[in-house]
Amino acid sequence: MTTTYVPHASGRLLSSIFILSIISLILAVIRPVAALGVLTAFIALILCAIQGASILRARKRGEDIHPAVTFGKISLTAGRFAIILAVIFCIAAVNTPPSSATPAPKKPAAVVAEKKKDDSAEKKAEAEAEAAAAAAAAKEAAEAQKKAEEEKARIDLENAKNEQGTALNVLATLAIKGRAPKTGYARTQFGSPWMDMDRNGCDTRNDILKRDLTGISTDAKSHGCKVLSGTLADPYTGTTIAFTRGRSSSSAVQIDHVVALSDAWQKGAQQLDATRRQAFANDPYNLLAVDGPANMQKSDGDAATWLPPRKDYRCAYVARQIGVKAKYTLWVTQAEHDAMERVLSSCPSERVPEDNGLNLSTVQGQGEAAQSQPQTQPAPAPEPQPQSAPAPAPQPAPAPAPQSPSQPQGGDVSYPNCAAVRAAGKAPLHAGEPGYSYKLDRDRDGVACER
Repeated sequence: MTTTYVPHASGRLLSSIFILSIISLILAVIRPVAALGVLTAFIALILCAIQGASILRARKRGEDIHPAVTFGKISLTAGRFAIILAVIFCIAAVNTPPSSATPAPKKPAAVVAEKKKDDSAEKKAEAEAEAAAAAAAAKEAAEAQKKAEEEKARIDLENAKNEQGTALNVLATLAIKGRAPKTGYARTQFGSPWMDMDRNGCDTRNDILKRDLTGISTDAKSHGCKVLSGTLADPYTGTTIAFTRGRSSSSAVQIDHVVALSDAWQKGAQQLDATRRQAFANDPYNLLAVDGPANMQKSDGDAATWLPPRKDYRCAYVARQIGVKAKYTLWVTQAEHDAMERVLSSCPSERVPEDNGLNLSTVQGQGEAAQSQPQTQPAPAPEPQPQSAPAPAPQPAPAPAPQSPSQPQGGDVSYPNCAAVRAAGKAPLHAGEPGYSYKLDRDRDGVACER
């Protein structure tokens, strides 16, 4: 019984160890710890092999095999113990986390969170890429549109320059020269302020106030000439101004020379005769009722140095300047020309305003007639003197006043005061008429001694 038990037990042990070794090898590939089970199974295999070898040697020599059997039992017990250890190591290998070289598996919640984070980052990157692509496409489209608009503006500008009556077309006809010296300039070079050039009985200032203001009221004593109040829609600032005549309030509304007198003097007006310069200063085509402070700010500036604060009026303003300069054959500087063209590039179809001002041919004829008048007509004779009549019987009444020295005596005429003007029968005096002066026209409205 003993001789057959050991080999049989050893065979079973060997089979178990072999199978276990195969399993351990497979596990060793998955988990390095399983290599311990392989090592243990290998030791058990060696023990069984030693036990089997001892029994075979005993048989060949004819020796008693009981010691070998005893040793076989011991080795069998050790082999079983080794199998148990191998199984334990294999189970441990399956449940043991990877070594430090391999990252430990994360908990499911952390994995999900990180995956969501990665997905979010990826979506964000995709969104940023799409946004960048859209921005690039929009920029490219904007640049293309800008180029198309610039090309259209260039074509419109060229067409406007060739279209009769546009401001750009007239601007191209103006000479471009440098600014002449201001030497010799004075306001009197353009005649007395606010003359009655159109012979309508009213001075130019009141003519413009009546034209540009609404809701006006006039002084009946001035035959409807003197504007006392009204409302101005100021073209320069876009504001509404209530005008009331008075020493402290009249300056709120001023009459602006669209082409300033000083600017005109330096750009060709020096070559104009006195009559044409008077017409220039009193031509409604060159005059606008405007906000007083804005007019003071403009001073004698041209388009290169001053433009109305109201931007949507600049095209009309520059077009009027061009029309005035063309009418009076004045030139522009290069800087002024460029500024005008720059303004009109935004409104190439802007036309020069219709000239409803003075007719220069008529004015010139009147001027020539006025110059020849002193040669054909004597100066206004003084009123008949009372002493020329038969003297009445002596009475204590005062003798008739002698001829006032302030009455016209031919040539230059001056009056010391409005009483003298009334005594001479010349009241009211209008700007431009003989004897008119600022000292008589205290409110500077162009009409003196009207009351």
